[in-house]
Amino acid sequence: MRSIGNILWFIFGGFIGGLSWTLSGLFWCITIIGIPIGKQCFKLAKLAFSPFGKEVEYGGGPVSCLANVLWLIFSGIPMAAEFAFIGVLMCITIIGIPFGQQMFKLAKLALMPFGAKVKRIH
Repeated sequence: MRSIGNILWFIFGGFIGGLSWTLSGLFWCITIIGIPIGKQCFKLAKLAFSPFGKEVEYGGGPVSCLANVLWLIFSGIPMAAEFAFIGVLMCITIIGIPFGQQMFKLAKLALMPFGAKVKRIH
């Protein structure tokens, strides 16, 4: 079921979500200081391309908090708004509700991505 969900997800919204994370990562990697933030964006792009069967655990310390503040100011709010808007659109139909829930998961992650760890659900 996970595989089918991820294939449908990629077609109907995952490509856009993963592309958003990838582009953010590329923009952050332009600067030397932003390379660690860009690397995290690439990890989360992998989640955005196939989120079914994975969950996110939040944590982190002071360095993650500082990175989250920088992220929120420069990239987090627009990306979270994008994912939330697409999630609302997907939830209009009953069939789209699971996809909308994944978009909301990505919207939450877009607000505070640092210190978050992606775990595979068995």
